[in-house]
Amino acid sequence: MSAQPAPTFYQSLLAGGVAGTAVDLLFFPIDTVKTRLQSSQGFIRAGGFKGVYKGVGSVVVGSAPGAAVFFCTYDTLKKTLPFPAEYAPLTHMLAASVGEVAACSIRVPTEVIKTRTQTSTYGSAAQSSWAAARMVMSTEGVRGFYRGYGSTVMREIPFTSLQFPLYELLKKRLAKVLERPLHAYEAAVCGSFAGGVAAALTTPLDVLKTRVMLDLRDPAKQAHPSLAQRFAQIYRVEGAKALFAGVVPRTLWISAGGAVFLGVYEWAVHALMGAPV
Repeated sequence: MSAQPAPTFYQSLLAGGVAGTAVDLLFFPIDTVKTRLQSSQGFIRAGGFKGVYKGVGSVVVGSAPGAAVFFCTYDTLKKTLPFPAEYAPLTHMLAASVGEVAACSIRVPTEVIKTRTQTSTYGSAAQSSWAAARMVMSTEGVRGFYRGYGSTVMREIPFTSLQFPLYELLKKRLAKVLERPLHAYEAAVCGSFAGGVAAALTTPLDVLKTRVMLDLRDPAKQAHPSLAQRFAQIYRVEGAKALFAGVVPRTLWISAGGAVFLGVYEWAVHALMGAPV
C-alpha cells in the first residue's frame, strides 16, 4: 500500500477554510438548539425553536479562518514533531491541541457573538451578529470578545485529544484493510465516529463554556467564579443532568459535522493535490 503524500501548508489552509465554512453553515440550526438547551435562562426563554439561524453572520466571518489556522497548524506539526512512528497517537494529540489553541484566537470572538445572538441575550437591543458585536465592544471592550477563552480551550483540548488520534487510527486501520489510500467519503465515516465519541464525552465542558460566555456580569464590579466553582455550582444547584444538557444535539451535530468537516477537508486536499477523491 503506497503512503499518501502530506498536503502543503497552503493546501491545508485552503482545504481547512472550505471545510470549516461548510460544516458550520450546514449544521448551524442544531448548534442553536444545543446552545439554547445549555443556557441558564432555559430553552424556551432563550428562543426555543424560533430563529435558529440567529447569529449565523458571525459564523460566516469566523469559520473559514478558524478552521484554516487549525489545519495549517495540525498538518505542519504532524510532519515536524520529533516522535517516532510508534508514538503517532501522541503526535496527533499534541498537534491537534496546539492547533485548537491557535484556532481559538479566532473562534472565541465568533463564539461569544454567536451564543449571545442565538439566545437573545441582549433582547431587542441586538438582534443581529453585528449589533451583538457592537454591544460587546461598547460594554466590555476587546476583552469581552475573549470571554470564555480559557473554558473553550479547556473544552477543545480534551475534545481534539480524543477525536484526532481516534480519527487517524481509524483511517490507518481502514486503509490497511482496503490496501489503498482512503477516498474522502471513507475518511468522512471515520471522522463521524471519532467526532461523536469525543462530543459525548466532553459535553460537560461545553456546558461550562456556554455558561461563561453568556455571563454578562462585569468582572470589575463583581468577581466571577472560577471554572471549578462554576462547574460545582451547576452540579449542586441543577444536578448532574444539567452538565449533559444538549448532549444529544451536540453528539448528533458533531458526529454528522465530523463527517462533513473531515470529509470535505479530505476531498479538498485530494482535489488540490490532484489525487483521486
